[in-house]
Amino acid sequence: MTKNDIIQLHITAMTSDGDGIGRTDDGMVVFVPNTAVGDVLRARILKVKKSVAYGKIEEILTPSDDRITPDCDVCAQCGGCVYRHISYDAELKLKRQKVIDAVTRIGGLSADLVKDIIPSKNINCYRNKAQIPVALDQNGKPMMGFYARHSHRIVQKQICKLSPEIFNHVAIDFYSFIEKYPQIIYGDNNRKGIRHLYLRYAESSGDVMVCVVAGREDFPHSKKIFNSLLEKYPSIKSIVINVNPEDTNVILGKKNRLVYGSETITDTLCGLSFDISPLSFYQVNRSQAERLYEKAREYAALTGKETLLDLYCGTGTIGLSMAKNCKMLIGAEIISDAVENAKKNAEKNGITNARFLCADAAQAAEQLRAEGIQPDVIVVDPPRKGLTPDLIETIARMAPERVVYVSCDPATLARDLKLFTGKNYSVKEITPCDMFPRTSHCESVCQLIRSDIKS
Repeated sequence: MTKNDIIQLHITAMTSDGDGIGRTDDGMVVFVPNTAVGDVLRARILKVKKSVAYGKIEEILTPSDDRITPDCDVCAQCGGCVYRHISYDAELKLKRQKVIDAVTRIGGLSADLVKDIIPSKNINCYRNKAQIPVALDQNGKPMMGFYARHSHRIVQKQICKLSPEIFNHVAIDFYSFIEKYPQIIYGDNNRKGIRHLYLRYAESSGDVMVCVVAGREDFPHSKKIFNSLLEKYPSIKSIVINVNPEDTNVILGKKNRLVYGSETITDTLCGLSFDISPLSFYQVNRSQAERLYEKAREYAALTGKETLLDLYCGTGTIGLSMAKNCKMLIGAEIISDAVENAKKNAEKNGITNARFLCADAAQAAEQLRAEGIQPDVIVVDPPRKGLTPDLIETIARMAPERVVYVSCDPATLARDLKLFTGKNYSVKEITPCDMFPRTSHCESVCQLIRSDIKS
């Protein structure tokens, strides 16, 4: 097999990233994006390695029963929606199977532990945050849209099906503005220009924050565009310029300049009120986050007598949603700004039984152990890389009755669960939760019980 060969494939499985998997007659594995299990197709080979190859669809001979007509004309190029060409039921089955495959193959656990996936109420318009890159193409024409998969090449498109309608309207108007003034866009010859349009939305109130990421605190014609947006969209309650002069792929800089309105917008989550700034972490799919937290609260099984330790607490959303059900809440987070936000969130909601530590999870756990504080329940919500073996060892030494593990990556979850089962903990239940419909991502929440606890 060589590049540009055209072969016939039957797609029989999917990768964790949403690519279809087929095999040639001699057993070579071929990965083809934008396919579905059951597709029979002709594929053009793009790259060949020793044991695998990569291709693209040349022609679909027999479509899968799961296949639907995509409702976005750039979903095959954009790096976001890898499942927009299949039904939502098929997507949910794939995501649950992704969790099952990880916990059985990596974790050595039973597939029966994985319960039904929690579907999202909305599969479109659910994102309350959008970060839309702005750049100039080789001919100096403004580009604004979304990054192609595994690249920083912008796919020209201002409308996204995952964003609320207000985002799309604002993005279209903003693009019309930069089309008139391309000289204000960040580039090799202008390190002070506009880099991103960053939008945030408070679902409960409908309030919108417009944040423009630029290389300096202001840019030419800014008053003109901001005034036109304010006149057209009364739901805009905050306009901020985020200053990022660094030559980096990191989107946001550390400095914000308030242009209009409030420095934050306010949303409600699980009956609690949270202020959202440009730099605040906040769940992207609010209504689905409430369902995820509800399952985490069920797994925590709090009676009001427990000390709850929330590791990787961020701005405190998970722990604060459980504060009324426990005796004491202790949150730990390494990012100092997030800790301050968590303290303010507790104060704002009248929560007086919460304490927050600025430390990484392992340091916080060791500090509490040194203080003689014995948590009854520990909640962990780590980044994609999961927990470290040292932290798992520390948690096991603290010997909480229950551990609730919220995970954004099934593979690292499965790896960590295997370590927990070697340290006097048993996995009782795992529930996948679809926080990001149409994308390849899948969250899970897991309940672990100390092995000497009978019920």
